[in-house]
Amino acid sequence: MMCKKIIFLLCFLPFYLLSAQTNELKKFPKGCSPKQVGNRLAYNFVNARHDLYAGRYIHYAEVCTWNGALDYALKTNDRELIKQLQNRFEPFFTREKVLLPPMNHVDYNMFGSLALKLYQITNDKRYLEIGLAYADSQWEVPVNAKAEEKDWAEKGYSWQTRMWIDDMYMITVIQNEAYKVTGDPKYIDRAAKEMVLYLDELQRPSGLFYHAPDVPYYWARGDGWMAVGMADLLRELPKNHKNYVRIMEGYQVMMKSLKNHQRPDGMWNQLIDEPDFWPETSGTAMFTYAFIIGVQQGWLNASEYGSAARKAWLAMVSFIDERNNVTEVCVGTGKKNDKQYYYDRPRLAGDFHGQAPYLWCAAALLRK
Repeated sequence: MMCKKIIFLLCFLPFYLLSAQTNELKKFPKGCSPKQVGNRLAYNFVNARHDLYAGRYIHYAEVCTWNGALDYALKTNDRELIKQLQNRFEPFFTREKVLLPPMNHVDYNMFGSLALKLYQITNDKRYLEIGLAYADSQWEVPVNAKAEEKDWAEKGYSWQTRMWIDDMYMITVIQNEAYKVTGDPKYIDRAAKEMVLYLDELQRPSGLFYHAPDVPYYWARGDGWMAVGMADLLRELPKNHKNYVRIMEGYQVMMKSLKNHQRPDGMWNQLIDEPDFWPETSGTAMFTYAFIIGVQQGWLNASEYGSAARKAWLAMVSFIDERNNVTEVCVGTGKKNDKQYYYDRPRLAGDFHGQAPYLWCAAALLRK
């Protein structure tokens, strides 16, 4: 009888412990549940004004927030919210068509991910047409392309490659969505090949990434794009894909380093490894999302990373103000080889760079 009990414990205890540990990502205090937080931020977005590049085109940060709101609406089966988010897009077919970004830049092309996500919800071919145009043009070299852009294309990479870590969300998100709607492996192959290039060229021995090769600072949101990009790509990438192991290796090394740099209060700083810098919300939310996905998929130790993700989420919620705006969001930031520059960056409330990853986390926490 004792032997049977021991065998039972050996067989089933790991599953019991995993269930108990992932419960840390299921039960939250009142006001902190992903449904409560997601509802506040998603309906805040529905009524928000467009965020435009110089008053001309839809900004990628708005697209990121829109995608997050859609994911949240789907997880909660909020049909009214889905309809409102769909209605927000409808003018792009007519009077707001001029706001559609041109298909000539990595930040612009990711707009197609939104159209492809809406296609998966509505089966409306208008969305499919727009979305695939943005996905495919990322690999279709224009006549006026620069020599460097043509060189990237000849090597099998996107001509929009620029070796900024932001690209590993901007490129992979649209290629991922194109793969989901078509099942065509060329899209996931593109994303994986590109990701391996960036990992090989940009990841430091610490597991983190400089803002740029010539700017040796670990800027939180910059690293956040890579963390989210890897997590989302690995969820779609077949385990037998030739690049799966390499990307998983890069992801796990990064996650370990991030866990080591998490503040005692659960946040991460504007420069990840600078203890005297201020806690920044957008980067924190992106890292939290990558932890949540890793725990749910079984890539990360549930006890360690589930606790870290929970601590981060509870800390994040305290940065949402009475207007449902995420505060302490670093403004858009180009690279600069100057530590003080990063410390002095303005901080906004309600910036879509922060609203978006909070919604990603809320939706992810609602996954069964």
